Amino acid sequence: MVGRVAKSHGIRGELAVDVRTDSPEERFREGAVLSARYRDGRTRQLTIAAARPHSGRLLVTFEEVRSREDADAVRGVLLLADTADLPPTDDPDEFYDHELEGLRAELADGTKVGTVQEIVHAPGGELLSLDRDGRTVLVPFVREIVPVVDVAGGRVVLDPPEGLLDDEE
Repeated sequence: MVGRVAKSHGIRGELAVDVRTDSPEERFREGAVLSARYRDGRTRQLTIAAARPHSGRLLVTFEEVRSREDADAVRGVLLLADTADLPPTDDPDEFYDHELEGLRAELADGTKVGTVQEIVHAPGGELLSLDRDGRTVLVPFVREIVPVVDVAGGRVVLDPPEGLLDDEE
């Protein structure tokens, strides 16, 4: 994920984007194509027409979004880059969101806990959103709770504090 559309800005279709990439100048350059993923799973391609910094966010204009109404329709979408274009990470403790999505979440003894649905980028830090038998559970993505990330093995190992994974009915 390179960003999330926070809100529309102005009347000409400009969008305020929360940036989630270390190279915004590359990902949001004029002519770059991003995939927009809606909450319902739909996707569409968007081409950057312009981008400029504003109050800790980027204000982005897409060629396909030309009005306030068009902009309001893409609020909340995730902006994704083609994963083939991403450089490999040199840090063994650094992962792209797409590398973690779909991994099996298990305890140290191998007991399956769920499946990683997505990475939630919250103000306090990242969270793993797990599908646990149809129920969503958020787990802080910190070494104390997620000591092992084994992308090649298709799993993350959890050491949850008491009560974190308890079923609530």
